[in-house]
Amino acid sequence: MIKIIITGPECSGKTSLTKSLATFFKASMVEEYAREYISKLDRKYIKKDLLEIAKIQLKSEKKLKNKKIIFCDTDLLTIKIWSKLKFGECDQEILQNIESRKSENHLYILCKPDIDWVFDPQRENQFDRDNLFVIYKKQLEEYGFNYFVIEKNDRLNKSIKKINNILKI
Repeated sequence: MIKIIITGPECSGKTSLTKSLATFFKASMVEEYAREYISKLDRKYIKKDLLEIAKIQLKSEKKLKNKKIIFCDTDLLTIKIWSKLKFGECDQEILQNIESRKSENHLYILCKPDIDWVFDPQRENQFDRDNLFVIYKKQLEEYGFNYFVIEKNDRLNKSIKKINNILKI
């Protein structure tokens, strides 16, 4: 199985791109669980909520382990970055899960935040997206994850072309 994870700062087109790619490749998709989880809270989220989100996100991915290709709208790396920015640290279980998955067959698509920001009550970083992009890129490189950056217009067709080139290998 190859797992393709679409990641990047908030409001950079991740969800739209993930859905479009899953449709194009007739593949399964793992939705970002954080949005659903937080929308059900009757309080502000806290650090331990991120661990719960991570656990459900992993379960969703594991349910599809027998598929040839899956597309993930973010993953634990996003939760790590989010946790460090919001709370100054990240739960060890999340960090261990990221570390243990380094040998998996996956590809990250890092979305550049060069599209308009749209208000959403769960979004917190309207003016910090470029700095977040740098953090994502640095994390991908530090873990040695295979990735490419997608930017500007025609993101879907550019992504399809890159993925097709990789799948031919």
